[in-house]
Amino acid sequence: MTRTDLLALDTTTLAALSNRGLVKRAAKDLDAGAGATVTTGPEGTLTGAFPDGTTASLAPAAGLDQGVCSCGAPGVCRHLLGLVLAHQRTHTPTPEAGDVDGTRPDTAPPPPWKPWSPGRTDDETLTAAVGARTMASARRALARGYTARLRHPTPDEPAAVAELPTCTVRFPVRDGVAHAVTDAADALRGQSIALAVWAFRAALDASPDDPPRQIDVGGRATTAARDAALASATSLAAELLLDGAAHTGSVLTAALGRIRDELTAAALHWPAGVLTDVAVQVEQYAGRGAGFRAEELAALLAELDARTRAGGGGLAQAQVLGTGERGDTPLRRTRLTALGCRISGTPAHRTAEVFLAHGGAGIALVLRRRWTLAEGQEPAGHELAARRLLGTTLGAVATGNLVSENASRTPGRTVTVGGGRLAATSVTPVGASWAGLPEPLLVRDFAAHAAALRELPPRFVRPRIEADTVRVVEVHAVEDIGYDPARQQLAATVRDAHGTRATVAAPHNPYAPGGLDALAAALRGAHGVLRHLSCTVRAAGDGLVLDPIAALTADGVLVPDLASPAPAAPLAPTSHPAPGDPVTAALASGLAALSAATVHGLRRLPEGARTALDDAAAGLARIGLTTAAAHLRGIPAALTGQGAEAAVRLWLDAELYLLTAQELHARTA
Repeated sequence: MTRTDLLALDTTTLAALSNRGLVKRAAKDLDAGAGATVTTGPEGTLTGAFPDGTTASLAPAAGLDQGVCSCGAPGVCRHLLGLVLAHQRTHTPTPEAGDVDGTRPDTAPPPPWKPWSPGRTDDETLTAAVGARTMASARRALARGYTARLRHPTPDEPAAVAELPTCTVRFPVRDGVAHAVTDAADALRGQSIALAVWAFRAALDASPDDPPRQIDVGGRATTAARDAALASATSLAAELLLDGAAHTGSVLTAALGRIRDELTAAALHWPAGVLTDVAVQVEQYAGRGAGFRAEELAALLAELDARTRAGGGGLAQAQVLGTGERGDTPLRRTRLTALGCRISGTPAHRTAEVFLAHGGAGIALVLRRRWTLAEGQEPAGHELAARRLLGTTLGAVATGNLVSENASRTPGRTVTVGGGRLAATSVTPVGASWAGLPEPLLVRDFAAHAAALRELPPRFVRPRIEADTVRVVEVHAVEDIGYDPARQQLAATVRDAHGTRATVAAPHNPYAPGGLDALAAALRGAHGVLRHLSCTVRAAGDGLVLDPIAALTADGVLVPDLASPAPAAPLAPTSHPAPGDPVTAALASGLAALSAATVHGLRRLPEGARTALDDAAAGLARIGLTTAAAHLRGIPAALTGQGAEAAVRLWLDAELYLLTAQELHARTA
């Protein structure tokens, strides 16, 4: 009997299911005549007897991790791999006389590719692949609900891929779910496979002929605990809006932490993240910290309201509320490619955010490190580059390939790397890894990517994902490098292979004094031909705006925020349009007027803040934004006639309306 699922396992898949060293050892033993003698039982179980007396077996529909071997080694051992390789060799056709390069002239062409999907796997087969206990655990996760992004098989990309909130699952073998590859830790592998299969099944149920590429699975009923946690969060946000940051005390601060924990326990990860950020803003205001921004606090309160309303109104709950997966998922041996880093800080701290590409999932992750500064310390980015991180330096991690067995990933795509195991994490140079990244992480077509960005929903109901806008763009030409002194930013134009333009806009970072000069040198070709830029990407006007994080040239990866100051040729001033436009200015004025309530509170809103709302409304009306103006005018009227409590709903509606208008206008302005 031939096991077609095992014949489809190539060495790359076998290495992903175990490790490359074991695959090489098993192949070497087979070539040396020390391979298995394979027999097949009537029910399809493969058994291999090795010359050293070891016996290994694989049951039908079972993965390698469920194989049995008498050697006693944990996990997938070289004997199980050797059994697969021996079975493959036994069933590989032998070239006959007259063949040319092993192919007979009269050989029929391969059969046409037929569509398939892991979703067509029934639960009986799935249970045989991952085990009954794992299925029970997976069903509990299914009850919580989750969102999956799917890549359905095609003739060019025959492997099916499911990106779950905390891991990625790839199905390289047609109808062989037992051989799925995932970056989740071994203990969670089976559960991740089951969740991925159910996601593909849900997509087929939604549209068999054209299954969606993103789907919400399970979690249809909102639990009482979830409703109670959301109600507590919105009630607390209303109290903060009524009293303002200037009048909060320790009771509210403690309540923020308690309700955030309740949201996390109910798998409401995105609202919990909002409350975390709200608490930071409240603490910054109380401590007179430089990180407080009234506009940011206002946007956070509105975001919490939007997620609560959208999550209960039929929109994708897992996408809006972040339900479904545990907050932190261990990953198995994982290879991540550095995309550079950003340096930020306060007088008391410095923070490095290293951006890492997960090629297998086609996404970017963030590794964050924060240093508390001693009195008198003011390190810049180039000085932080030498600080220790993961057994090497920050500079090496920000420009290298990281392979780790101790990594874990959150739903928000932050990654942590633990210690405690010798050689569990290694860092090597990036080389040409950027060029091999998958789309859409690698952007080759500027126009197509700009069109995709314009179709996104507003930010405050999208998943709260770190590095959501980080991409690597392929650069074919650089033009018009200059410096905008009014905005304190470097400006340039780059083109893709189609000749489409994108604007480079890199603002000055006070914690990276050598950054703009280093970036300008890379754009000019001082380090060889510029091949790629890693950057945050947004749509604006008829194209893309890129804020570079790192540049890949012939000399390697250059990270502007870690570059040392050096003498450089002066940049020519660049011509630029007048800052802003009437619509942008009017919307910004309205949002600024609304943000005053987050400081003073609606109960104590001073007369000057009420006047600012009326003035902003008049400005919006002058340019034709009469609905936005009406939203703002309603707040002072409610405060006068109905009281502060009645104004809360009006304030939230106004903030959401203006935030939406601002975001959508920025995509086309």
